[in-house]
Amino acid sequence: MPIYEYEVCEGDCRVCGGRFTLMRPLSARPLTRCPACKKPVRKVFSSFSSPIKLKPLSITDAKKAGFTVLKRSGKGEYERQ
Repeated sequence: MPIYEYEVCEGDCRVCGGRFTLMRPLSARPLTRCPACKKPVRKVFSSFSSPIKLKPLSITDAKKAGFTVLKRSGKGEYERQ
């Protein structure tokens, strides 16, 4: 189920703080009012989690991690390093 982030269109709310998140199924109707304060709300674009960009693995790092490192020896032929 996706997580949606909403904010109150007008003013603030002491109950929801003016911004809240909800897990809602894709088949659910769009939310137009805050469940706590009943004020109109709008959906907000939120950030997403992405992996940290790391440097490429060296051959020794790849071997230590358990990968098999191959080197091209000819057309369509590879051998272990």
